[in-house]
Amino acid sequence: MKSNNSSKDESKNTENNTSNINLQKLKSDYFLQKIYAHINKNKSLEIVKYNKKIQNRLNLHIKDYKKYSETFSSIEIEIIPTYEKYGNFINIEEKDKSYYHIYFNDNKKEIKNKYEINEDDKITKIKIIIDYQIKSFQNLFKYCKCIEFINFKKFFRNNITNMSGMFCQCSSLIDIDFSNFNTNNVTDMSHMFGGCLLLKELNLSNFNTNNVKYMNGMFFLCPSLKELNLSNFNTNNITDMSLMFGLCSEDLKINTENKDIKDEAPR
Repeated sequence: MKSNNSSKDESKNTENNTSNINLQKLKSDYFLQKIYAHINKNKSLEIVKYNKKIQNRLNLHIKDYKKYSETFSSIEIEIIPTYEKYGNFINIEEKDKSYYHIYFNDNKKEIKNKYEINEDDKITKIKIIIDYQIKSFQNLFKYCKCIEFINFKKFFRNNITNMSGMFCQCSSLIDIDFSNFNTNNVTDMSHMFGGCLLLKELNLSNFNTNNVKYMNGMFFLCPSLKELNLSNFNTNNITDMSLMFGLCSEDLKINTENKDIKDEAPR
């Protein structure tokens, strides 16, 4: 009798473990879209996997989908380049190249090993899909002077920790859409927008800065910046805010209740 109970317990544990492993292996966007469509309609989904010895079941609910998508889904970015300037539109380290997928205009064919645009390319739109393995966006668009507009179209994941210098010296950048941006685990935002000479306003009200330690030079040398929404900024863990608004306009209006940020703002 004891051995039977023990056998049942082992079977149950195996079932749970196998189910978890199966869930972790399902990483494709196609699979996520199917899950999302199903649970929006039926509110739950049962994944069934048959085994010779046992039948493994996994009930997946909306909260599970959210956790799954935050862990494994890709990030999608759309870039509009300027007509006047040409050159690099992204910086990718050699070790990370396989995780970036780039498409020009509406072409469905992936562009391999081309990270700059020339005058003859006639590119009006660039789509970038980034796999879940990437954990840092440090200097991602640094010195990319040919970018006019960036839209983060899909960004569920929580594993990005470094955004220092991310848009630094994007001197032609006019607008960034952060509606779908995720900063939940970011610790470094230093020089994130430094040298963005043409940015006139930024709405960062959906930024989660609870874990951020560095904001030094975050808006350094943004002379055109007139409106800045930092209404949800939390600076409790900040260790360095030096020159956060260095060489910004005295007309800069900052929406925030945080006294620490107001003390750093230009007067």
